[in-house]
Amino acid sequence: MRSGVVGLLPGDPAQITAAHAAVIRDLGFTGASVMLPDPDGVSNDVLAHARQVLADSGVHVAQANARYPSLVHADPERRAEGIRLAQRACVGAHVLDADFLLIRPGSLNLTGDWRPHPGNHTAETEARLVASLAAVCTVASSEGVTIGLECGSISPLDSPARVRRVIDAVGSPALRYNCDPVNFASTFPLAYDTAALIADIFHHLSDYIVCAHVKDLRVSDGMPIKVEECAPSEGIFDFPAFFRAYEAIRPNGFALIEHLPDERIPAAKQAVDRIVHDMGLHWVV
Repeated sequence: MRSGVVGLLPGDPAQITAAHAAVIRDLGFTGASVMLPDPDGVSNDVLAHARQVLADSGVHVAQANARYPSLVHADPERRAEGIRLAQRACVGAHVLDADFLLIRPGSLNLTGDWRPHPGNHTAETEARLVASLAAVCTVASSEGVTIGLECGSISPLDSPARVRRVIDAVGSPALRYNCDPVNFASTFPLAYDTAALIADIFHHLSDYIVCAHVKDLRVSDGMPIKVEECAPSEGIFDFPAFFRAYEAIRPNGFALIEHLPDERIPAAKQAVDRIVHDMGLHWVV
């Protein structure tokens, strides 16, 4: 596996400097995520420069992450705009030479892509998503870009089985899955047995996994009780089961620490390094 991070870089690719790259590399990461907050508003020259600045310090663009309207939006015009901007992001990911472009399905909840809505889980929404992804994949294929789906239990991609069904329905070799098990741990049984959750994910999707996101989970005390994310080693996620399964299919794939403020990333990196070392594994550099 290769070690990477989501964070430690400005949200605007034009502001990425050698100093940012040096911090990432000094922590032992060899991959990073580059944001495309406005796929229309960033030039290829800016992206090419950001890619080179990172590469000069030994940091590869493991993931490109764009912003765009929901791909399942009920308004056809808004959904079309989401498709267009996701297609534009494919061009940006190509210029960045990113391992993959992270694509999220969006939500019918207009307050955010990761907000719940009962309509997210219907056959109609799934069909709309398949059509949107097929349109995005047409450009991804022409650009030589791999798409990694970001999924989660509150989204239209709410289970490993549904993700596999959608990938099969789209039928594009460009469409893959970004492996993030914590996003599926929506119930206490799943949270308390993440090894079983991991096994289910790899049963349905091992042939399609392009990257891994690294974070932990815990079950909160107090009321209401909930499953929540936390930093690696602070929860109950079965990292050995996860890393063994991932290493077996993607020995050169990136594992990206995410969802932490920059000041907490060094400690998280040390925690993950200890887990990997104790398993007898090592990072590819």
